[in-house]
Amino acid sequence: MAVSLSPALYAISVSSINCKISTPLGSHNTLRYNPLSSHQLKATGKLFRVQATVLRENEEKVVVEETFQPKTFTDEKKGGAGKPPDDSSSSTLERWVIKLERSTNVFLTDSVIKILDALYRDRAYARFFVLETIARVPYFAFISVLHMYESFGWWRRADYLKVHFAESWNEMHHLLIMEELGGNAWWFDQFLAQHIAIIYYIMTVFMYALSPRMAYHFSECVESHAYETYDKFIKEQGEELKKLPPPKVAVKYYTEGDLYLFDEFQTSRAPQSRRPKINNLYDVFLNIRDDEAEHCKTMKACQTHGNLRSPHSYEEDAVDVSGCILPQADCEGIVDCIKKSLKSPPSKQEIGGKSKELS
Repeated sequence: MAVSLSPALYAISVSSINCKISTPLGSHNTLRYNPLSSHQLKATGKLFRVQATVLRENEEKVVVEETFQPKTFTDEKKGGAGKPPDDSSSSTLERWVIKLERSTNVFLTDSVIKILDALYRDRAYARFFVLETIARVPYFAFISVLHMYESFGWWRRADYLKVHFAESWNEMHHLLIMEELGGNAWWFDQFLAQHIAIIYYIMTVFMYALSPRMAYHFSECVESHAYETYDKFIKEQGEELKKLPPPKVAVKYYTEGDLYLFDEFQTSRAPQSRRPKINNLYDVFLNIRDDEAEHCKTMKACQTHGNLRSPHSYEEDAVDVSGCILPQADCEGIVDCIKKSLKSPPSKQEIGGKSKELS
């Protein structure tokens, strides 16, 4: 199978987002697109370039660099993921807090990986079923906390809700694919996956409420492991997978109907830039693996507060929705939200300025 990759050039609003996917082969076309940055770009005037891969239907391999390696997150000697966001302006205390958060996340992730390695060494589909049951949980947790913030009038960001729902929708279809392949055949696997998911949900809700940055980094670790797991499986079983037919649910999700939600979770690429073909089981796992890389890039971007924006938001900018935007307290975490809610109410000028900024 021929490898054909096109790198896309993106402008990102924070220097910590340096995820890069590259390949030595293929032709290169340049595309400017800025889906991850927020309106804060106008205030800072700074642009940081990131090179990502636009996936093509005949793509065979994506090389994910150290940004997606969990054990490098705390390594300050390496560029990219090992550096905390906005490190130059962070206080010493904040840098140590970030180190502690990331070290804790890496420890938790490695502990779960060791358990899965022991239980599912020779049962790939069952392992994938457990992984996908767990992987969609954080997005439900994020949405739950965001709805709580909305209920108290603390923070309202439609893009976060849209993107996280699209991510959960993507992970749900990964789960449906594994169920069709028989990954949930054993009662024990269902029991283990469901109970881990419940514990993970409760833990993520508390983590996200206290430190969204830590919760997003933890999800990046999980998605990184998922990418590596699928990549290893494809390399080992690729020839056999090419001989097997794809599950119907995979064909329907990737190639049929309204693909709005499929584009929505891929925040580092323009809508409709990725339209894979599913001819066999190899294609299915190739696209699942690349989905995990997209999740990882989004989770990396989310670690800078207010940095996430829906890929479709730029198409909607042409529509005047300023009348629908309500004033809000821009806060990060429940402690910050409570502090700002106790302050004096904003003036009419501040409310008007915030509404124009959000529009």
